Amino acid sequence: MEVGAEAFAQLLPRLRRRIRRAAFVESNLCVTNLHVSTIPNSDFVPSLFDSPGERYLKTRQSVQRFTVTQLGKCCFYTKYFSFHFRYVVHSYNFFLFPSMLGVRDVEFTLSASSIQFLSHYGFDYNKFLKDGIPYMNEVQEKILRQHLLAGSWTFHSTANRDVLRKVIDEVTCWIAVAEEEETMILQDLSDYHVLEVQLVLRQALQNVWTEPLGSKKVMVKKVSPQHRQLLENSSCDPCQAELILLSARGFTNLFQILVEAKKPLVGHNMLMDLMHLHDKFYKPLPESYEEFKRNIHNLFPVLIDTKTVTKSMKKNYLFPRVSSLSEVYAVLCSSSLNPKDPLWPVIALASDCSRYAEKESPHEAGYDAFLCGSAALGRNKTLFCFVFWFSDAVEADPSFSQYLTVLAEHVNQVNFIRGGVSSINFSGEDAPCHRPPALVVHVQGWPGLNERQIYQEFKGLCRFDVRRLSKNQFILLSNKYKHVRLVLRDYKHHPHLQVSVYRHWRHSPRVNCLLQVSGIVALWSLLAFVLGGAPSCSL
Repeated sequence: MEVGAEAFAQLLPRLRRRIRRAAFVESNLCVTNLHVSTIPNSDFVPSLFDSPGERYLKTRQSVQRFTVTQLGKCCFYTKYFSFHFRYVVHSYNFFLFPSMLGVRDVEFTLSASSIQFLSHYGFDYNKFLKDGIPYMNEVQEKILRQHLLAGSWTFHSTANRDVLRKVIDEVTCWIAVAEEEETMILQDLSDYHVLEVQLVLRQALQNVWTEPLGSKKVMVKKVSPQHRQLLENSSCDPCQAELILLSARGFTNLFQILVEAKKPLVGHNMLMDLMHLHDKFYKPLPESYEEFKRNIHNLFPVLIDTKTVTKSMKKNYLFPRVSSLSEVYAVLCSSSLNPKDPLWPVIALASDCSRYAEKESPHEAGYDAFLCGSAALGRNKTLFCFVFWFSDAVEADPSFSQYLTVLAEHVNQVNFIRGGVSSINFSGEDAPCHRPPALVVHVQGWPGLNERQIYQEFKGLCRFDVRRLSKNQFILLSNKYKHVRLVLRDYKHHPHLQVSVYRHWRHSPRVNCLLQVSGIVALWSLLAFVLGGAPSCSL
């Protein structure tokens, strides 16, 4: 089900009920960039040299520049049907756009590759721009609250200004000839404009009062200043600060419902999604990586990254080597995985969210959320159930809580793409690094060689990340042992590039500098001893 700003407020109570009933919730985001960076060795590109903290700081800069265009959310809840668990899925596709009711216009970046990619898969930018649900984080909400109390708020939408200008002109002409207590009705307003029209009219004209009539109409009444003051102090005023904040928060209200429910949150390669959720709906991302981890764990105590689980499956259960979400889903729905022919959980899309049962919509946030949740449970065979059936304690019809027990080692372990560790632990310390040894390339007779040229030199053979060590030395890192062995073999007799395994005591510039200084000090000490001892020998 697609949801924009017009329908969101009416749908919110139903969404609250479904989240509270859910066994788990799946979330997936579309943003205005595809990757952190696509340039090797740039400041933002993920690198095998990155520690989790360094990667977080790189990604943080990207998250702050780009915005969320679409958020998919699926609520999976269980029904016991014919002596078996049946999972009913409510899938939603929310179009989002930053709140424009505030004191500062929101700026964000769009990458051309992202626009082209999403357009290719049918993304509707008109819905994103014209009917996107507003949202704000706690810092933005605090600023808006202060300015609402001071009466210094403003709108930043040019489209809204055109609507509001027309309304003000209409009301101004009417009020010049109207008597006190006379009323007029403004019709054919969108739900999104009803609140804005009232706020602007009250601010621009001191002798009017407004009240909403249904979802698309506003009643305007000419009143005296004294009557206006009495009405403003009324507890029934629909334009009170708290109601304005409720409208301006928009999707953030649903985010807060999800946080309060403390349901398991499922995603695929979800690190960047978690960072966007923190930045856009909670608080601006902190500089501290550890603080970010603590915040996310407090918001979502149970995280399940299907990418992390799939990587473990490849290693321990000979799971097919697939990477993308759609490939994982296809494998799990195929007939090739059926180790014990168990009674697999049945997944059914709810009647009001059945579009994805009839048509594939790749890279649409709601559809990807449905795929990910289905990959976590399965359609006929599930990733959770696959792990479960290779365990010792097998039951015919396991519940979701039993899946979590089997998957305990993967809970709160979020995949870490091309880095020093395989996953980030959001409930404790990150695991130590385990990867192939680094290589050092010593360049001879090839002046002016830089990191990009070294990268291109080895790119045809295998993929390494490159970092300069000294003027004529570079470090190579790979995440595959076979690539290390291949390069050591093929470059054994290269005329210009001498490749060897990196040894810290031998190749580190700091160690070399320390050894040189120690050598100089030792030499001077020896020289001083010899020269100082010579006179005493002559006596």
